[in-house]
Amino acid sequence: MEKVNETSKTQTTEAKIYAGIKSEIGTEMKLAEALEATKGTIFNIQHFCIHDGPGIRTNVFVKGCPLRCLWCANPESQMRAPQLMYRKDKCVACGACLTACPRGAIAMGTDVKVHTDRTLCTGCGACVPICPADAREISGYSITAGETFHEVQEDRLFYGDDGGVTITGGEALAQPEFTLALLQLCREDGIPTAIETCGAVSWEVLRRAGELCDVILYDIKHMDDAQHRQGTGQGNTRILENLRHLSRECACDIWVRVPIIPGYNDSEENIRQLSCFVKENLNHCSQVHLLPFHTLGEGKFEELENAPNGFSSHIPSGEHMERLRDIIRSFGIICK
Repeated sequence: MEKVNETSKTQTTEAKIYAGIKSEIGTEMKLAEALEATKGTIFNIQHFCIHDGPGIRTNVFVKGCPLRCLWCANPESQMRAPQLMYRKDKCVACGACLTACPRGAIAMGTDVKVHTDRTLCTGCGACVPICPADAREISGYSITAGETFHEVQEDRLFYGDDGGVTITGGEALAQPEFTLALLQLCREDGIPTAIETCGAVSWEVLRRAGELCDVILYDIKHMDDAQHRQGTGQGNTRILENLRHLSRECACDIWVRVPIIPGYNDSEENIRQLSCFVKENLNHCSQVHLLPFHTLGEGKFEELENAPNGFSSHIPSGEHMERLRDIIRSFGIICK
């Protein structure tokens, strides 16, 4: 009886996932057509990537993320809607963008510098093509799963035996209908699939993704709930519980990834707790990756004109990174 109930629950969940796809385009379309028509908002597609899964990958960057990591490398990915990126060092203060904005969101300040009222800006992009200095850009655009899939297909010659597509972000599952549709299209075409997730998502959505993925790159920021909340805006209870479920119920390979942020999560105690968790709970975790903090996201916070969040850290030394990796290896876990 339990198996029947579980099957029924799975079918109900899948029906809910695809209901959103079919609701906008009619129930008479075939599922493949419905999958291809599913829309999402992404901010980049990168080709020939080698750090986000096995082999050579095509990375699809989805907009939207439930976390607000203080050190975020892609802050333009946090909001689902398209956003204006303004490079003030390029701006020549010509004023062309002031007249182009239909919302009156742009003004010239008394400091003879251009200022954008972010509460009025809709990210429409009207100010972008008129800028002679290329100081303005919109991050994020609408695309269908089918259009994305066909661009991914163009790279399959380079995938070899190991490569494929990795959907990342932001949070890969922040737009579940789009991501699941893209995963299924790739899966049915024989393209190996992976996602990168922070785990702060619905278990039913993560479960479905686990069924459609060969590899899941699962980010863990901190093992302590309070520290996790301080650094990301959310606790880690659901994140760790989802990871346990994923390892128990899905056959996909799991790569645990930890951004090493000096002064936040780089203590030996935190790494030992991580190692114990992996050893005791994750049967399908083949490896752990420690990723050193970098400063590439700092300029993007400025381009979004976000107020400083007061966070500061530094790039960890190679020696420190290797010490932390050795702790994980001492538990019999492959660590890179």
